[in-house]
Amino acid sequence: MTKTEAIKYFGSISDLAKALGTSYEAIRQWGDEIPELRQYQIEVLTKGALRADQKPAA
Repeated sequence: MTKTEAIKYFGSISDLAKALGTSYEAIRQWGDEIPELRQYQIEVLTKGALRADQKPAA
């Protein structure tokens, strides 16, 4: 999932940060792709409306 998708779902960077229990600045430091563990956290918070990217097993 991309940062843009998550921001759109939550409405703003501030609302996304609040939902994740982190800061606005922490989210601004992400690239366009959300860190893997945060993706899974967002998937749980959105009850699957946003899905974590599936990485191939090594």
